[in-house]
Amino acid sequence: MKSLRVDGPVLLPGQDGFDEERTGFNLAVRHSPDVIVGATRAEDVAAAVEFAMGRGWPIAVQNTGHGFSTPIEGGLLISTRRMGGVRVDPRAGTARVEAGVRFEQVIREAAPYGLAPLNGSAPHVGVVSYTLGGGLPLLGRSHGWAADRVQAMDVVTADGRLRHITPDSDVDLYGALLGGRDNFGIVTGMEFDLVPVTRLYGGGLFFDSEDVPGLLEGYTEWTATVPRQMNSSVALIPFPDDPSVPEPMRGRYVYHVRIAFTGPPEEGERLVQPLRLIGLRLMETLSDLPYSQSSTIHDDPPIAMPWAADNAMLTSLDNKAIEALLGHVGPDAPLPTIVELRHLGGALAEPPAHINAVGHRDAAYMLAVLTPLAGAGVADAHRCLNRLFHDLGPWRAGRFLNFMGHGDNADRERVRTSYEPHDHGRLAALKAVYDPTNAFRANYNIPPAR
Repeated sequence: MKSLRVDGPVLLPGQDGFDEERTGFNLAVRHSPDVIVGATRAEDVAAAVEFAMGRGWPIAVQNTGHGFSTPIEGGLLISTRRMGGVRVDPRAGTARVEAGVRFEQVIREAAPYGLAPLNGSAPHVGVVSYTLGGGLPLLGRSHGWAADRVQAMDVVTADGRLRHITPDSDVDLYGALLGGRDNFGIVTGMEFDLVPVTRLYGGGLFFDSEDVPGLLEGYTEWTATVPRQMNSSVALIPFPDDPSVPEPMRGRYVYHVRIAFTGPPEEGERLVQPLRLIGLRLMETLSDLPYSQSSTIHDDPPIAMPWAADNAMLTSLDNKAIEALLGHVGPDAPLPTIVELRHLGGALAEPPAHINAVGHRDAAYMLAVLTPLAGAGVADAHRCLNRLFHDLGPWRAGRFLNFMGHGDNADRERVRTSYEPHDHGRLAALKAVYDPTNAFRANYNIPPAR
């Protein structure tokens, strides 16, 4: 395209590859830009931003599309998936990644040195967007938020400048990007600390929800007794009656308790024993395993599909809250829902060494609810989600940005609930400095303060 000079491909509507490039992991929503730039390096991103800003266009950025929120209509989409460089420094205990890297690449590169990133449950998620949203790791109780480990970033701001920032060189922009995602620019590279982890005691315990009706009550009582080395969650999953599903779970509504313990395996065995006593198990997969196999704990499928979602950071979860939750989900729910309750606390509750915008650190649990849209309309799914989270109001502290949904579930008022009030005000003021026209608005948007 005239005056847009980049090394990567430039795609227009109707061209081969355009539809593939604009499609993310959530198939319920797609960008509809005028132009897509497939960036291969930071200079491509800077040139694309300068091109769009010169025309007054909105700008969106996408790698894997797991965190899809607000689709762009017209304007320019920058795809970073071709930026796949990874470098591990074993002496410093750090990794440097480009904007298109997924966690599975970092896990593979770090493992030979006895190191690991603070990735989430799914290794096919993009590193940069996950971390900019806060990054709730598999080992969060043991090691804290992924955002707290970031040492430096390369970012292209709305003025087209490519900046290298650290918490010492640019405390305001650094602290806004970590938690504010792509509201303040497009991060093209990131350097962060790794953790010395080589193995885990982990896996799952599977229960039939009808046979073990008190599991959630038992699980929350158990979480009050465990050390920070114990990372866990419980998922409520309606498994289809399909030959691809393991026979014990086929056609059942299952409680899947996920365990990731960083201490000795014999100590993990002792700590988990009370969960085994809650009721008869359908299946168990707990074992001592290398960290490179940690993705088997949650076993999140790497298959794109359409869904609607929302979440809540919970101050507590007593029996009344569990009753409210189970009144909306389960085998008799109007729409199929997948629910996950993650135990927080531990290192996640500690303040960061350098200021960032990750909120609700004092929450006890994070509840995420996903409604597959195969056979369900978006409006119906959002109505069901809204009713559920309305009834959980007395226990809600706010939301977590990385697990929010799209469309109505990504509006600005819901985005505001992801932050502490003083942090949202600070971010809005910085937005007015770094992106006063709100060019970066196809996202979980923070509008500039007036």
